[in-house]
Amino acid sequence: MKTLPYQLQSSVNTTPNRIAISDRGNDITYEQLRETTKQIASGLFAQGVRRGDKIGIWLPNIAAYLEMFLACAEIGATVVSINTKFKSFEMADIVTRSGCTMLVLWPDFKNIPFLDILSEISEGGLKSLQSVVFYSENENKRPTLPKCLAGKDIISFEQLRQSEITTLPKISEDDGLVVFTTSGTTGKPKFVLHTQYSVTIHAEEVAQHFGYQERDCHLLQVNPLCGTFGLTQALAGFAGCGTVYCLPVFEPVEACRIIQEEAITDINGSDDMYAMLLKQATEDKPFPDLKYAGFAAFNPALSDLVETATERGVHLMGLWGMSEVQAFVTHQDPSASIADRKRAGGRLIASAAKIRITDPDTGAVLLYGEQGELQIKTSSQMVGYLNNEEATSKSITKDGYIKTGDLCVQHDDRNFTFLSRMGDVLRLGGYLTDPTEIETCLGEMDGVMQAQVVGVQTSKGARAYGYVVLSETGAVTENQMLKYCRDNLAGYKVPARIEFLTEFPTTQSANGVKIQRAKLREDAQSSIDAR
Repeated sequence: MKTLPYQLQSSVNTTPNRIAISDRGNDITYEQLRETTKQIASGLFAQGVRRGDKIGIWLPNIAAYLEMFLACAEIGATVVSINTKFKSFEMADIVTRSGCTMLVLWPDFKNIPFLDILSEISEGGLKSLQSVVFYSENENKRPTLPKCLAGKDIISFEQLRQSEITTLPKISEDDGLVVFTTSGTTGKPKFVLHTQYSVTIHAEEVAQHFGYQERDCHLLQVNPLCGTFGLTQALAGFAGCGTVYCLPVFEPVEACRIIQEEAITDINGSDDMYAMLLKQATEDKPFPDLKYAGFAAFNPALSDLVETATERGVHLMGLWGMSEVQAFVTHQDPSASIADRKRAGGRLIASAAKIRITDPDTGAVLLYGEQGELQIKTSSQMVGYLNNEEATSKSITKDGYIKTGDLCVQHDDRNFTFLSRMGDVLRLGGYLTDPTEIETCLGEMDGVMQAQVVGVQTSKGARAYGYVVLSETGAVTENQMLKYCRDNLAGYKVPARIEFLTEFPTTQSANGVKIQRAKLREDAQSSIDAR
């Protein structure tokens, strides 16, 4: 059976005493992890959590995240992954629309003011929420509850950890396991739903492909567990009996220490992350134990990173994936040329996966070498978008392929190169972000009639750039709008600038009047370049 508890038990049977998780000096063996998972699952069940319930996890990269995730899998509950960079505006929307009945967070974590963020949500603003689980490393400190948590049951994570193990109902590989948030087209994120089967089989395929079980595999957990990039690595590590080293917050000094002292063999992360690691390390060849180093390119200023890394013994390889099919669906050959390793895409990992390139207008399948939309059919793909049949039907073809929205070129039946996103979705701070999310936030302000957001390239990477039409001149200032964005959106979504227009440039098409976003994008880039 392809379920996460079954897969974890298999790893326990193979290597019960191997370290599964190392979290800031606290080592947890596979046998201990399985035991703790059962205890937390039993505690959740005693609290009334049932199969199909939605549990929001809002935690940094710590062992407790993985323990709670595995416990939810044990009882058939579905984890709603919540980005720790989200602010109150985003939190209230995601928790409410997904139907979360329980929220797990670390109230006194020094790096993220979780309770301060929640304090900005009005009483009754988290209607579906019934209970809150507080993780803490200081049990003597009792936090002051924000008004949006009034009347909610408060549960200690440590209390769940100490629960007596009980017999739990059976689960199915078709049960929902995790929801990732991804940009939508209505100003609110879509909820990508994966099952026990899709997550488990992909973890096993990734582990097998990279040979985790055939070697002493040590994985540095840099990418947030709330996203597929981070979660897939951790679960594949478990499937291959590897050791996952947690970093609650990425700090180059600490990361370099762990890589060198713990002989890290596998890392996956952004180009910015590798640049910081290589800058921190002083040795010519700083990471001799590193076998696989996958990366995603987000910062155009780091176009020569692969060359620099190669000179220092780090053979970066481009990756490709997305929430709808999970991370590490393809990768470039680490022994290939620098030019090839720089590119996103590569060869499919799953043996049964299929790809094709189609004409975005006609849907016709194109020949190898022609540019078009990548469509993929694989065992790791989502079952659909939670509570959104319309979006699901638009994203999955009648013969079961996912429409990725990525402009790609296919080289053979198992290999492609990613070129760019086909639509207006922005890549900000390493996350795909629909500009409508930012436009919706701007539109909430008094005095704003219309808002448009485009992407620009700055010296620090991709940023959002806002255009606003006001109800009257001077109704609100740029600084006021930027502050509002900072208060309500994750930092990477805050526009670099907001410009005021009397009207947006438009064009008449066969289907009506359309805003000329290309013109806005061109003007915004010119404004940035002139600064």
